[in-house]
Amino acid sequence: VQLQASGGGLVQAGGSLRLSCAASGRTFSSGAMGWFRQAPGKEREFVAAIRGSGGMKYYADSVKDRFTIFRDNAKNTVYLQMNSPKPEDTAVYYCAARTVWTVDYRRSNHYDYWGQGTQVTVSS
Repeated sequence: VQLQASGGGLVQAGGSLRLSCAASGRTFSSGAMGWFRQAPGKEREFVAAIRGSGGMKYYADSVKDRFTIFRDNAKNTVYLQMNSPKPEDTAVYYCAARTVWTVDYRRSNHYDYWGQGTQVTVSS
């Protein structure tokens, strides 16, 4: 199983950026896919998660109403649309997946698979 994250880069505050995470080797239609991020000197934190084939979506308060998580089941890919990013959103973003849904979707140690991370830098 592999998760390939892409789409990071430099973006101006107030702009937009879309991250992608392509999964191969299995689907996660009964589980969860999510995005986490880690800024220098900080712990990895939850950003967003999507349950199963795209039902419920969950967000950290800090990104709610600005970021959107969605997936393309045909491509086995999950996306994070980042609108109106702020400098404090600067971090390495990681996608993650687990095969069975959990109510502990905010906890990084509950995920089975991880992508390699993609750097997002938001300039002011």
